[in-house]
Amino acid sequence: MRASGGQGEDRKIRLAQPTVIIVDDDEQLRTALTDMFRSAGLQVLPFASATELLGTQLPEAPSCLLLDVQLPDLNGLDIQSELAKRGSPVPIVFMTGYGDVPTSVQAMKAGAVDFLGKPFRELDMLNAVHTALAQDKEQRSLRETTWKLRGLHRSLTRRETEVMWYVTRGLMNKEIAFQMGVTEPTVKVHRSNLMRKMGAASVADLVLMSQKLAIRDPR
Repeated sequence: MRASGGQGEDRKIRLAQPTVIIVDDDEQLRTALTDMFRSAGLQVLPFASATELLGTQLPEAPSCLLLDVQLPDLNGLDIQSELAKRGSPVPIVFMTGYGDVPTSVQAMKAGAVDFLGKPFRELDMLNAVHTALAQDKEQRSLRETTWKLRGLHRSLTRRETEVMWYVTRGLMNKEIAFQMGVTEPTVKVHRSNLMRKMGAASVADLVLMSQKLAIRDPR
């Protein structure tokens, strides 16, 4: 699907299929890459400039950005930096016609998935893109899980939150009761309620949830 509209236009794009976003000012290369990815069953979103890309809301489906280092309006590394500032976690595969080792090192340190020199083999490109898409899918799943856990954790009462903190640190009910200044039966009630609300089948489950949420001492 070719992008349309003027530069800087804010366009919403919602695609269900895994999507490869291509940014390269070489129209012939964009067309060739578009054909290749579509034949591999992927959605493609091609752009000729950084301005077009940055004026677009990125797809909500698993995606990766195939980005040329040398663009007429903005350097590829600058785009990578700008997307990071915007909180966009889309994985990036860089491509360049120049054997610039320092640039490739900088790109990889900033989180790029791969850095391919032109001309590249189709297999190398497909492998890099599939790796990036798999990474994005995994990260999206992790973010969704964390978001759901935060919602469950917010549903706890203050006392239940405290009990969860102590339970995930290995304290027994009697010890928790002493720390909180309540009776042991009260702790048991809070513990039962929080386990049900969090959907935890065991203390081990609760500990994993706590680690994912990076919960701080609620006291």
